[in-house]
Amino acid sequence: MSVDLSAQIANMSVKNLFLNASGIHCQTEQELDELMNEPVSGAMVTKSMTPKSRFGNPLPRYYRLANGSINSMGLPNQGFDYYMDYLKNHDQKKPIIVSVAGMSKEEDLEMLHQLQDNDDYQGLTELNLSCPNVIGKPQMAYDFEAADDLLHEVFSFYKKPLGIKLPPYFDLVHFDMIAEVLNKYPLSHVNTINSVGNGLWIDTNSETVVLKPKGGFGGVGGSMVLPTALANVRGLRQRLNDDIKIIGTGGVTNGRDAFAHILCGAEMVSIGTQLYEEGLQTFERVTRELTDIMEAKGYTSLGDFRGKLKVIED
Repeated sequence: MSVDLSAQIANMSVKNLFLNASGIHCQTEQELDELMNEPVSGAMVTKSMTPKSRFGNPLPRYYRLANGSINSMGLPNQGFDYYMDYLKNHDQKKPIIVSVAGMSKEEDLEMLHQLQDNDDYQGLTELNLSCPNVIGKPQMAYDFEAADDLLHEVFSFYKKPLGIKLPPYFDLVHFDMIAEVLNKYPLSHVNTINSVGNGLWIDTNSETVVLKPKGGFGGVGGSMVLPTALANVRGLRQRLNDDIKIIGTGGVTNGRDAFAHILCGAEMVSIGTQLYEEGLQTFERVTRELTDIMEAKGYTSLGDFRGKLKVIED
């Protein structure tokens, strides 16, 4: 049986729904080239970029856990011009989503103005309002009024496809509140979730934290955040306008996890911690596992089950 894994967000059509999570294997030219030439994934996203290059937080800033990871990277990246040069000088064998994450509202607007004025770039852009690991920088997506003000200003001039990266929400009323904001704007998509902010892990042998930045606090990812990620995909899909697509991110280690994201309403699925730990071969394995599940259930396309999660009735 032939299985169709294609998906579409705005003007971006892909043959395979999987892509990397921003921050994973996408910071340098070599990493981007490797992603570009990886034969299975349908698209790729850049490291969230700032106007100038950043080293990020001091080391150690990543730690592997038994069922996930904790990190406090602090937006290390090569800077806006570096990634724009990459787009200009490399053949794009698959679509690239440009992720931007300024250190302030003014920096976000500066980069988006440059993207709007760049006639060579017509692809998707993703505005990251959700990085939990930059010292002294709060997550704007938790300030609903500030997020609304920023998006209002952005869409006064930005006419290309634009989505946003969101942090996890934990209260149903917060799903209502952020959806009320987002539904005002012609967003191409939301990407949910970023890591669960400000977790803490302790090495009990040495009685110390495992990360240096922020006294050890960091964003939690990997399989342990899957329930939270699924809840956010489901909660937002139930509330957002139909034309705002969802990229499901968080906790995907196998095809079954991806299947669950799609059941909750994800158009595409990105992989973070598992990709970091296993490498680019993750895409082939997870794609095969998802295909096997679909074939066993008699599904021939993602649309056969996307958003069709069943609930327990009385």
